[in-house]
Amino acid sequence: MPFDKSKLPSRHVSVGPSKAPHRSYYYAMGLNEEDIAKPFVGVVSAGNDSAPCNTTLNLQADIAREGVEEAGGMPRRFNTITVTDGIAMGHQGMKSSLVSREVIADSIELSVRGHCYDALVGFAGCDKSLPGMMMAMLRLNVPSVFVYGGSILPGRFHGKDVTVVDVFEAVGQHAAGTCPLTELIALEKVACPGHGACGGQFTANTMACVAEAIGLSLPNSNMAPAPYETREDIARAAGRAVMYALEKGIRPRDICTREAFENAARVVAATGGSTNAALHLPAMAHEAGIDFTLFDVAEIFRTTPYIADLKPGGRYVAKDMYEAGGIYMAMKTMLEGGFINGDCLTITGKTLAENIADIRWNPDQDVIRPISNPITPTGGVVGLKGSLAPDGAIVKVAGMAKLVFEGPARVFDCEEDCFAAVEQRAYREGEVLVIRYEGPKGGPGMREMLSTTAALYGQGMGDKVALITDGRFSGATRGFCIGHVGPEAADGGPIALIENGDLIRIDATEGTIDLLVEQAVLAERRKSWTPRTNDYQSGALYRYSQTVGPASRGAVTHPGAKAERHVFADI
Repeated sequence: MPFDKSKLPSRHVSVGPSKAPHRSYYYAMGLNEEDIAKPFVGVVSAGNDSAPCNTTLNLQADIAREGVEEAGGMPRRFNTITVTDGIAMGHQGMKSSLVSREVIADSIELSVRGHCYDALVGFAGCDKSLPGMMMAMLRLNVPSVFVYGGSILPGRFHGKDVTVVDVFEAVGQHAAGTCPLTELIALEKVACPGHGACGGQFTANTMACVAEAIGLSLPNSNMAPAPYETREDIARAAGRAVMYALEKGIRPRDICTREAFENAARVVAATGGSTNAALHLPAMAHEAGIDFTLFDVAEIFRTTPYIADLKPGGRYVAKDMYEAGGIYMAMKTMLEGGFINGDCLTITGKTLAENIADIRWNPDQDVIRPISNPITPTGGVVGLKGSLAPDGAIVKVAGMAKLVFEGPARVFDCEEDCFAAVEQRAYREGEVLVIRYEGPKGGPGMREMLSTTAALYGQGMGDKVALITDGRFSGATRGFCIGHVGPEAADGGPIALIENGDLIRIDATEGTIDLLVEQAVLAERRKSWTPRTNDYQSGALYRYSQTVGPASRGAVTHPGAKAERHVFADI
């Protein structure tokens, strides 16, 4: 159908005599008058050669252009960055990871604003590009469809499915003398057999599930692995879908309501998803002017059954989830059990319940349990609060047998020092390893600690020690690992006052985390505490450290939708 551009943003670059210079640029790119009269749809890709998570995204984005054109739009491709955690992990490069989420959101916002695009289709693959892209969609509020590029297929090693996490853990085994170097090298060559993001229910797949649960992605689209030919059909359908949303006036903030965020958090818990969702969901909600903090997320996690048997806590990977029926299969049983609000609007123009009505339960699979027979009665991720973390913390309990831990602290002021201690076995069973000054502000950048946690697990100590940090853990982390501790050490939170030998008690059943030291003693320590200065006093990391807020509210860097005076989509 023909679109009236008189109220669309692209009129500012394509309609009227004064826009002749602008149109000349479009003629230069091969467009004609009819093309210029169509709505302009931004098609953004996080494609690059940095890692296999991103290598198919540009191809998929180009196929989406065909769908946009079929439905009467004019696609305009552009790219954004990624920082791939698997490669940034375990060194200073990881400080760039969370910062990249804001840069991705900002870069998409600026490109759409600058070129006055009317709608947006986004393709992302690695961890921070998913929430960053969805944050931009909510910020701009133009009709938008999010597409995940798909997961990698599992590798095979000694007759078993493996992922990159097995390689990280093998590093710990090698350090412990239980994995010969030849085995480690053989494993690293087969763990990642091709294109796609990490295969377990790590951060990328968790946020891909969020995108479907919250309604910004087409139903049952995101779990299809990257190498599958169905990804081409999904990309083309996304192009058509965004034009339907533009025609019907369906915008991201119409879809992403408070109830939709609650649905998304429930799906994270039900699938044993990444603790990073407790950082990204509040940040996305912030872009829509919705208060949705770590504590809101944690309460939902506490009351949601864990039903999907996915790595790292379980047995299966994203490919298995897709073949079992996808995230909508999990949501079908959750809806029947009253754990999902089916009235939420989705990008299809239908409600979630209407979309799910077409799904048939697959009894011939054991990846997803019925809600009446969960793996555990409460979610795979638990929020914690107590004297050590007054502003909250988060722990992933999926697959864990032991949910209470008490022990003496062994304190480190950066991840490298802790990792060195782990490599040298300079710690004891029963201890609580504390890594501080790694928060959003103090790091800066809130690094993930997968190298350290995987090394512990590789040494057979994953369930014999606990690890606490004001930084983050990877979605691939397993074991008794508590992240997002707030207030962070850089802000003088209790974590900054811990000394070696202090007793710490964690109870993931009750949701508590306490430093068992008298308040009078802590008051004396505080008198001698002084803020630390990190090494990053210029550039992007410095700028981030000056503006970033607490992890409990998503580690965001601007006031959000509540402070905006206009919405881009209405210019």
